[in-house]
Amino acid sequence: ARMHAVHKRVATIVANNDDLNGPWEKVRRKILWAGGLKDLPHSIPGQGYTGHSFNDFNHVDLTTMNDGVSENLNDGSVKGIAVGNRLGPGIRIASIPELGPGGSWSTCAMGCNKDPPQDVAHVQFRSRIAFKLVWVPNKKFDTFVLVDDSGAFLAKGTPSDYSNLPSMRERQMNYRIVMGSKYATVADQIANGTFVATTTTTTTTATK
Repeated sequence: ARMHAVHKRVATIVANNDDLNGPWEKVRRKILWAGGLKDLPHSIPGQGYTGHSFNDFNHVDLTTMNDGVSENLNDGSVKGIAVGNRLGPGIRIASIPELGPGGSWSTCAMGCNKDPPQDVAHVQFRSRIAFKLVWVPNKKFDTFVLVDDSGAFLAKGTPSDYSNLPSMRERQMNYRIVMGSKYATVADQIANGTFVATTTTTTTTATK
């Protein structure tokens, strides 16, 4: 139910032409809102801090989970992530309750290029992702796409203030960790100019 509510919020942004092409921090707050997360840039890490969410290469998976798994720890199965990785308290603080039972979090995407995905969402929380943010590998890496757990297109944006985006290195690394997987397909199509997105309200041909 919570994942469905997240997808409805993403669709609302797209349908209302409430586009994702404005200043990056405004865009990032829209993404947090769609995912059911509060904008808490001044909280203590581990206690609801979301300033890192979608702001680096790795914390780009919007994961919804039921209350029964939010306290799950990483037993070492998710490679590159700290053993333990206790996220439960922060999830409870940062999650917007009106999206339904359970919580949301921006989990680490490392390992998502494996089949099946070996990332925090799928392994630690035994959950599909509601969406993943992927930076498109065009010359400037200045466009992002949101895709669902199957890699299907949900939304895209090109923020207006290039200098305030996550660093070029972070954006390139973000693409690198999805490269070759289902999550890279739409980004690759946008980069080479072959992508056509069809929604219930608009049809858009993406260009570089």
